[in-house]
Amino acid sequence: MAWTAEQIQDFLSDNPGTSEALQVVMDASNDGDDEVEWKDVKDEDGMDSGRWGRLIQSEILREQEDGFVVVDPDAVTDVLGDDISVASDPVEVDSEGSSWHTRDKLAALVSVGMMAGYYYTPIRNAVGSSINVIFEPLNDVLPFYAVILSVALITGLYSTLLQANMVDRSKVKQIQEKMQNITEREQAAKEAGDDAALERIQDEKMDALGDQGEMMKENFRPMAWIMLLTIPAFLWMYWTILDGGHLVPAEQSMVLPIFGEREWMQGAIGPMPAWIVWYFLCSMGFTQLLRKTLDLDATPT
Repeated sequence: MAWTAEQIQDFLSDNPGTSEALQVVMDASNDGDDEVEWKDVKDEDGMDSGRWGRLIQSEILREQEDGFVVVDPDAVTDVLGDDISVASDPVEVDSEGSSWHTRDKLAALVSVGMMAGYYYTPIRNAVGSSINVIFEPLNDVLPFYAVILSVALITGLYSTLLQANMVDRSKVKQIQEKMQNITEREQAAKEAGDDAALERIQDEKMDALGDQGEMMKENFRPMAWIMLLTIPAFLWMYWTILDGGHLVPAEQSMVLPIFGEREWMQGAIGPMPAWIVWYFLCSMGFTQLLRKTLDLDATPT
């Protein structure tokens, strides 16, 4: 059987560990010029009887009178010296890229501080009255359920845009591909019974946990800014409903789909108030539409 470099590449990709074994054979045979026997390579790192047998079975090694020869040393040399790694080699992840900057951490800190407004009235009043300057004109011309809908559309829009622009999708994709590569090689090594390769892959898998942490940091970075903009809007809605005097009696309830008529602070799903349920229904629908439009559905896993 005549082997091309591409066929050898495919064979090595489908058989974890054989690239190391083939390199051992090439070294022992003077780059394929001499014959080689099992006794010449059996004690070398990267070689075992299973890999030796697969090289013979595939006819990359062909039996001669006094041993075995590499069928096409030039093609093997091209593959082993190629910069393109076979499947037994790990996918490299660019360690450079965006990370949490001081301004991101400051945004997260301010957001957490404003969350106290849900429980601490002075903060809620301060934030609510300040944001009211922005939303009061809208509240004057629209019923309150439509105001909540409008706020959901606005927050959904900037949330989606922030995620689209702040997450390094290429870096996330690299990490996903690396994890997929490890999983595939681990499965192939198990099927081949290659314990040495499986041990190396397990070590690599542990090292890859750091990359998964990087992916989580990359995905959560926009959340600091999303919360910084969304929490004030939430506090304003809460302030408007809870503190009274901001809504006329006719606007203090609405008929929700499925749940029927509910006052804004009345529980709709368990203890969750109706206004929060309405907001999330509006926000999730609009956000999903935007993500489809901007092709952001490949959420990292």
